[in-house]
Amino acid sequence: MANKILAINPGSTSTKIAVFEDEESVFVKNIKHSAEEIAQFENIASQFHFRKDIIVKELEEAGYKVSDLNVIVGRGGLVKHIESGIYEVNEAMKKDLEIGVSGEHASNLGGLIADDIAKENGNIKAYIADPVVVDELQDVARISGHPAFERKSIFHALNQKAIARTCAKELGKKYEELNIIVAHLGGGVSVGAHFEGRVIDVNNALDGDGPFSPERTGGLPVGQLAKLCFSGEKTLDEVKKMIKGEGGLVAYLGTNDAYEVECKAKDGDEKAKYIQDAMSYQVGKAIGEMAAVLKGKVDGICLTGGIAHNPFLVEYVKEMTSFIAPMFVYPGEDEMKALAMNGLSVLRNEIEPKEYK
Repeated sequence: MANKILAINPGSTSTKIAVFEDEESVFVKNIKHSAEEIAQFENIASQFHFRKDIIVKELEEAGYKVSDLNVIVGRGGLVKHIESGIYEVNEAMKKDLEIGVSGEHASNLGGLIADDIAKENGNIKAYIADPVVVDELQDVARISGHPAFERKSIFHALNQKAIARTCAKELGKKYEELNIIVAHLGGGVSVGAHFEGRVIDVNNALDGDGPFSPERTGGLPVGQLAKLCFSGEKTLDEVKKMIKGEGGLVAYLGTNDAYEVECKAKDGDEKAKYIQDAMSYQVGKAIGEMAAVLKGKVDGICLTGGIAHNPFLVEYVKEMTSFIAPMFVYPGEDEMKALAMNGLSVLRNEIEPKEYK
C-alpha cells in the first residue's frame, strides 16, 4: 500500500499543499493570497489559523482524510541556522518558529501547521526539510562592512538545492561535482552560488539584500534608509513592513502579482515594463556577482520560481548573463516534491531525521 504524504508550503503570497502517494503527486493546490488579504493580519504568527483552516478545508473538499496520512512535511522556517537535512518537529523548534528566532516569514508556519494537524490525527509525525536558514556560507561571505552587522544565510534552500540537483542530472554529473548559480524568483528573490554541493554565498532574501521582488525591497541605499528611520515619519514596524511586505512591485505598482505586471507590460503599460525591466536587471546583476564568487568557473545558471514563467524577464536576464554559462529555466518550483520525497525517505528508512536543538 502506498505511503501518503502531505506537503505544506506557506509562502509570502501563497499557501501550497500537495498529497503524494509514494513518488506520485495525486493532489496539488496553490492557494493565492492577495496583498489586501495578508494586510489584515498584524504579523505572520497571527496567520496560523487562517492558513491551517484553508489547508484542512481544501483537503476535505478534495476527499482526503488527514487520518489516512503517514507523514506530514512542512516547509522549514526561520529556525536557528542549521545544516541541510530533515528535522522532526519538536518543542524547541516550535518555540523558535513561534518567536521567529531568526526572523519573521510565512515559512515559519510550515512546521507549526504540520505539527498541529499531525497531533490532531493520531500517530502521524511532522517534519521540516532544508529550511530557509540552511547555512553553508564561506566565512569571508559573512563580513558585511561593519562588525555590528553580519551577513546571514536566509534563502530558498529547499528549492535551490532541488533545482541544482535537477540541473546536475541534465548536465550528466553529480551536484557535488559542479558549480551552479541558482536564482529563485518568487515572493522573494534569492541568488545562490553553489560550489561543489554547498551554497557558499547567497543574498539574504528575507529582509533587505539582493534584488527587489514582488513585495520586498532587496538592498536599499543605506544612507537614505538611515535618514528615513530617524526622520520621525515612520515607526520601526512601518519601516520593516516597507522593506518586507510593502516593497518591490507592491511599492511601485500596487500589486504583488508578478503575472499581472507581466500582462500590463505586454499590453503597453510603460511603467509596468520599466519596473519589470528593473527587477530583471537586478537579478542579472546578482547572477554576475555570484559568477565572481565562483571565480568565473560556472557550469550552469538556473532560473526557477513562479516569475521564471515570464519570458520577457528570462530573456532580459539571459542577455545579461549568457557570457557566463548556459542557462536552464525551471519555472515554478520543485519544493512540494522535495518536501514529500524527504518524508518518503524517512518512511523508507533511507535517511535518518535530525534532532533540532
